[in-house]
Amino acid sequence: QVQLVESGGGLVQAGGSLRLSCAASGRTVSSYTMGWFRQAPGKEREFVAHIRWSDSTYYADSVKGRFTISRDNAKNTVYLQMNSLTPEDTAVYYCAAGRSGSMVVAGQYNYWGQGTQVTVSS
Repeated sequence: QVQLVESGGGLVQAGGSLRLSCAASGRTVSSYTMGWFRQAPGKEREFVAHIRWSDSTYYADSVKGRFTISRDNAKNTVYLQMNSLTPEDTAVYYCAAGRSGSMVVAGQYNYWGQGTQVTVSS
């Protein structure tokens, strides 16, 4: 069993930056694909980015060039550096861990955190 806890969310002005963290416990997640998803009010949960065990990364077009996902296996932690934030980035951000499949799909992930709120003011 893997427990995931996100942190680092908050209120930021447009153009600002935040770094989200996702601390895993229960077992090492170095062999997992770790993903970030987000869900805005009234919208479905959407894929943001993932990083595989090989450290290869993939991003949604909406965040490409602005967000960076990384992992520190020694700390069993995954990060999401978010730059040039816009109000459209406002959402609850979720961290997830999964093994295989199409890792842009939420259903492929086995473990989820509780989410952290990111609010970007204009």
